[in-house]
Amino acid sequence: MFRLSKTTDYGIVLLARLARNADAGDGTAGTSDDVPEPKNARELARCSDLPVPMVSKILKALAREGLLVSQRGAKGGYRLARPPEDLTVSEMIRVLEGPVALTDCAIGPALCEHETMCAVREPWQLISRVVERALADVTLADLVAGGPSPAFASARELLQIETTGRFGLEAGATTDREAWNETK
Repeated sequence: MFRLSKTTDYGIVLLARLARNADAGDGTAGTSDDVPEPKNARELARCSDLPVPMVSKILKALAREGLLVSQRGAKGGYRLARPPEDLTVSEMIRVLEGPVALTDCAIGPALCEHETMCAVREPWQLISRVVERALADVTLADLVAGGPSPAFASARELLQIETTGRFGLEAGATTDREAWNETK
């Protein structure tokens, strides 16, 4: 199963918190104080209900990779290095987890000892590129907005996903897994 690590999941949650902070416009409009006030690891951990050591580790990694700017001092902390519209999900995953790839051969040549004889290498590489492109079409701003955006609309259309309920299910509808279990 393709699944993000907890570190990546938490990192994107923290970036979303900082993006909301940026949208809130901590400063007075039209002044040089329009830059949002930095948030420290303890504040972000508290409002995200995450452990402080994990939050500190993630924030340092995001700053090291240039997604966050850190500020020292009594009013120090972290803020986004770029607007949320300029940070793609694929970039966030790459920084926190490594290249977006479903198999080793999609990362690069000579990472799998079977690659020269593999019958499914090219299809997996294609699938990995499609997934990476789809993730590159969604920005941090899209995630924070949570509403219908062109990126989500096209993804829903492509995947034929309905978003009627919390998990895309009508009341009383069964999931594929439930339907499968009923046939057994």
